[in-house]
Amino acid sequence: METLYITHPLCKMHEMGSGHPECPERLDAISDQLLASGLINYLQSTQAQAPATLQALKRVHLGDYLDRLSAQSPIEGYREIDADTSMNRHSLQAAGFAAGAVIQAVDAVMAGHSQTAFCAVRPPGHHATQSRALGFCFYNNIAVAAAHALAAHNLKRVAIIDFDVHHGNGTEAIFAGDERVLMCSFFQHPLFPGSGVDDPAANMVNIPVPAYTTGEAIRALVREKWLPRLQAHAPEMVFISAGFDAHREEDMAQLNLVESDFAWLTEQIVAVADRHAQGRVISSLEGGYNLSALARSVVAHVRALAKL
Repeated sequence: METLYITHPLCKMHEMGSGHPECPERLDAISDQLLASGLINYLQSTQAQAPATLQALKRVHLGDYLDRLSAQSPIEGYREIDADTSMNRHSLQAAGFAAGAVIQAVDAVMAGHSQTAFCAVRPPGHHATQSRALGFCFYNNIAVAAAHALAAHNLKRVAIIDFDVHHGNGTEAIFAGDERVLMCSFFQHPLFPGSGVDDPAANMVNIPVPAYTTGEAIRALVREKWLPRLQAHAPEMVFISAGFDAHREEDMAQLNLVESDFAWLTEQIVAVADRHAQGRVISSLEGGYNLSALARSVVAHVRALAKL
């Protein structure tokens, strides 16, 4: 069964100014490398059909936050949200289709059209909290999709794996204490946003690691800390916040993973899903800003999702 590959042209219309690392060219680099590798021929490619509904967004975001964000959307130019995050006139549309793509992936996988899906969308999502845009993120795509799976498809247990180099503070804040959701992550610490270390909730499996941690060390930690908790939780669907900025070629962080490490991580996640979740895995793009490393890593990740 082919892996579903979802994107949308509006995701390239959002941009935050010249030289910003979270740029539209990220999606071009991914699509070019999927084409050059030949992997695109083995995927079920489609576009997001609709933006996330207000009902879907309100499962994880406060209504007044959504109203404030809409009011801040500029008619032209940029509106600064924080020092690193800005909106242009296309940003909220792009964010809506990014979240909508991951919801569409959930529905397609639950309908049996595919077992796995990768959503090449932006803006990313895992720093967005219930009430705050942060760290390039506006809507928390993976949280929206996981909440949709629980509410619309009556799943009882899901897992969220976050292997971005930055802690997924927004996702943690949204689901902390929710026993239906097990979230497993590793991240460089200290590093933005500086969270994830002090007293995480019982359903959070956080692994803060120092700069220059190797892929071999990450693999050992995943075996020791993630996999037993995932097996015990027995998720009915697995979600991945797929950030590739832990790659050793990244300038924004200092971990030392390479493409084979992302492939290995994905293989472990797929094995858990095969055992407990009928193989159902939904992955959505988060970080990764060195265009070459990002594109190569996504190919390795998607190849492992598709078992090719």
